[in-house]
Amino acid sequence: MPQGKVASVPQDGLTTRQRRNQPVLAVHTGPGKGKSTAAFGMAMRAWNQGFPIGVFQFVKSAKWKVGEEATMLALGELHESTGAGGPVEWHKMGQGWSWLRRTDDAEQDHAEAARAGWAEIARRLGAEEHRFYVLDEFTYPLKWGWVDVDEVVEVLRNRPGNQHVVITGRDAPQALIDAADLVTEMTKIKHPMDAGRKGQKGIEW
Repeated sequence: MPQGKVASVPQDGLTTRQRRNQPVLAVHTGPGKGKSTAAFGMAMRAWNQGFPIGVFQFVKSAKWKVGEEATMLALGELHESTGAGGPVEWHKMGQGWSWLRRTDDAEQDHAEAARAGWAEIARRLGAEEHRFYVLDEFTYPLKWGWVDVDEVVEVLRNRPGNQHVVITGRDAPQALIDAADLVTEMTKIKHPMDAGRKGQKGIEW
């Protein structure tokens, strides 16, 4: 598609403007590095357009601080202080899900936490609370059967308004791929770890 030209124009009765303002469901999957990084790059573009951003990290520990989190939260603070961009919320599974009732046991049941996280996301989609969502590593709860794939697909297909959703993680289920508008598979060609080099600041985190 050189210079942004589409391969064909669908006979859907929509104008070019209407078609380009449709909500997008994107999936970043595959074994290669860069799935989350690409999603957060898209989130930064959305922030620059003034879109309210909601980031929901599955699997990752609530205690693990990543560079993208610090950057996005700084952008959220910039919005609060200057009005630039859009508001940003960042939530992590387990103790990071602020809507879960706290217990004395710091180790929440992971499957239960994942289901609670998805339920909250579904509620927010129905209420149109954000314009851009990153569901980071959400393919894993789907793969492991913690969250029902068919329910997720139904909610995403029927979400109101113009809410963009990006889902990352390996082994995206076929039903999710079929429902998506944009699917990118990251494939590893080379990686420093192949040569025995461990993760580095500014590259992995």
